[in-house]
Amino acid sequence: MAFVLVLGPLVFIHELGHYLMGRVFGVKADSFSIGFGKEVAGWTDRRGTRWKLSALPLGGYVQFAGDMNPASTPSAEWLALPAEEREQTFQAKPVWQRALIVLAGPLTNLLLAVAILAGFTMAYGKIVVPPVVGMVQEGSAAAKAGVALGDRIVSLQGSPIDSFLQIRLAVAQHPGEPLDLVVERGGRRIALPAVAAYKEVTDRFGNTQKIGYLGIGPATAQRVAVGPIESVGDAVIQTRDIMGMMITGIGQIVTGKREIKELGGPIKIAKYSGEQLVSGWANYVWFIALISINLGFINLLPIPVLDGGHLAFYAIEAVSRRPVSQRGQEWAFRTGLALVVALMLFVTFNDVASLRVFGG
Repeated sequence: MAFVLVLGPLVFIHELGHYLMGRVFGVKADSFSIGFGKEVAGWTDRRGTRWKLSALPLGGYVQFAGDMNPASTPSAEWLALPAEEREQTFQAKPVWQRALIVLAGPLTNLLLAVAILAGFTMAYGKIVVPPVVGMVQEGSAAAKAGVALGDRIVSLQGSPIDSFLQIRLAVAQHPGEPLDLVVERGGRRIALPAVAAYKEVTDRFGNTQKIGYLGIGPATAQRVAVGPIESVGDAVIQTRDIMGMMITGIGQIVTGKREIKELGGPIKIAKYSGEQLVSGWANYVWFIALISINLGFINLLPIPVLDGGHLAFYAIEAVSRRPVSQRGQEWAFRTGLALVVALMLFVTFNDVASLRVFGG
């Protein structure tokens, strides 16, 4: 149930973004479906759009008039339409309008996450933690590197540091890796050879995760009230940082720095949804924001059958002044579909293998 309460609204929001942008440009929608496969329930509105719930609740789609194949390429059926009807179809629109219609889905997911995170910041305030060391754990990676009380950390892995929270985030993502730490001490900047230690953390539900650990704590921290504009700006930064973590995580899995079993699919999302629901509404809503960012980010990847794949084709069309050939698009979408299906099967197997009932 918690899984449906997370994924259902997020899929609806995603598809609603496509639908509303299509409406802006005068494109008729033939159907709006939450889920795939056989229709379970539905109705047709006065514009002729069929709104429906389908049997397989793992996604959704908006089928625009003229969008008659997976590659969204013109067909003989489309060419045979009367001029007035053809003008209301997806393929009749210029490439920039088609691109905006496709982009609107993942962008709506990201905007929803920004709204949720901004709401939390306005409600609870912003935690301000200067990057000044107030505690160094004995025998830790920081102690071995020579970090001292009062040091102000100015950069980590070449990136400037403005908050202690940035340090925790960066270190956690890079267990066992050099951190290229630079501190300010007595008016001088000193480079320290710190390497993040491995630390395995387990939550109350038994989920374990390996993270990087430095062994330092902040000198001060305070919670300050912020207004709407600053809250939105802070939420945008949080969303950017979370997407950055996703990119880093994917890169680490590809390069073998992280175990591939850390990839998760629908079963793991369902498991975490239930856990966050019983943890309280705040944790649950924050989890919805996280999944919304995931959904937006994944759909922007340049993989055919995903929104990012369509956007890649439109970029080629805009530059070359002509669309990619229908045969080329069909082969690309077949390959992309095979890749997505294979990935879904793999992460589902991964999820099942990680369940404790199977000895995970």
